[in-house]
Order: sequence, then structure tokens, then C-alpha cells
Amino acid sequence: MLKMKFLHMAALSLLALIPLNMNSKESYIFLADGVEEVEAVATVDALRRAGMEVTTVSIAESPVVTGATGQKLVADSLIADINTAEADWIIIPGGVPGAPNLHANKTVNEIITSHWNAGGRVAGICAGPAVVLAPTGILKGKQATCYPGLEQDLINAGATYVKAPVVVDGKLITSEGPATTLDFAKAIIAATLGQQKADETLSGMLLITHDN
Repeated sequence: MLKMKFLHMAALSLLALIPLNMNSKESYIFLADGVEEVEAVATVDALRRAGMEVTTVSIAESPVVTGATGQKLVADSLIADINTAEADWIIIPGGVPGAPNLHANKTVNEIITSHWNAGGRVAGICAGPAVVLAPTGILKGKQATCYPGLEQDLINAGATYVKAPVVVDGKLITSEGPATTLDFAKAIIAATLGQQKADETLSGMLLITHDN
């Protein structure tokens, strides 16, 4: 009886070492000077609450990034030090000049393109879809949204612009801007871990979902 109790306790100990999300893969969100802080920080916050592995990446030589409103963000890693070959999501926030700075970075464009062409998932918000994703060509034939006023960039890239807080089209998720950030994060969680997990996570944060 004592032996059985010991084995049961040992099994529980081993289970405690197993991640709850066995299919968890690392996702990356890229930060440049001028990034919209809400879109970056709130997205990472919600995804991590759901149990997703998310790494913030500075595209500069320093992990310290100055946001659009002057807030200092410290990234987890530098772009020169990461390997996105096995990444789940590549996430692109907006902000000015954050989005233009991401667009101007050759490595960021290469990562987005190679990840998408390999069947990976990409998400962008605010100016991100129009300024960063559209020029890479990955939006062609897709439905997408962006910050109001930048719609023509999506259309010129071959996308169908949809006026909505969040648009999900297969492995692509796009969103409008700062106020839709948690809706954006919820869509990413739902696509990764299921709708129930997304609902649980965001209801715990008291999210009031925007109507499309």
C-alpha cells in the first residue's frame, strides 16, 4: 500500500513538470523605436496570461526601445540573437515611427516572408498590416484590416480591406489599433489554444468585446 502511494506521488510530481500546453511554440513580437506601447505590451500580457510563449524582440542593437509616447520598453532579446525557424506567430505592432522603422529593417522583412512562405502564422495591428506586412506581399488575396486611413496600402497590396476591429483570414490576423488590442490578442489566443481558452483569459481581464 505504501509502495502504491509512493508511485502515485511520483507520477503526480512528473505531471507537474509537464507544460500544460504540450503544443506550445514560441512566438515573436518585434519592437522598434516609435512602437505603439499599448499594442505591444497588452498583446504580450494577454498571450502570456493564456500560457503562450512570447518573446519581445528589439530590432536595434539595444534591448531598450522608446515607444511612440516616450515610454521605455525593455525587450527580451535582440533580433540578431533569435532563430524564428520553429516560431508559431510573428507579431507586428503599429505606431509611428515604429511601423516604418520595422518596414525599413531588412531582417524583419525576411523573417515575415520566410515564416509565411513556410506556412507560419502572422499577426499585425494598426499601421503594422499596411506599412510592414503589405509591402512583403503576404497580404495578396487575403482579407485584412488596419488603422483607418491606411486602407489603400492594403488594397494596393492585393488584399481585400474589411472595416472591422479584428479580421481573421486563415493564418493571418489583423486589427485596427490601440483600442482593439485585446480583441486582437483574443483572436490570436483562440487560433492557438481554442476559443474557450481565449474567452476564459479575456473575461478574466474584464474585456468588453468590440462589435464588428
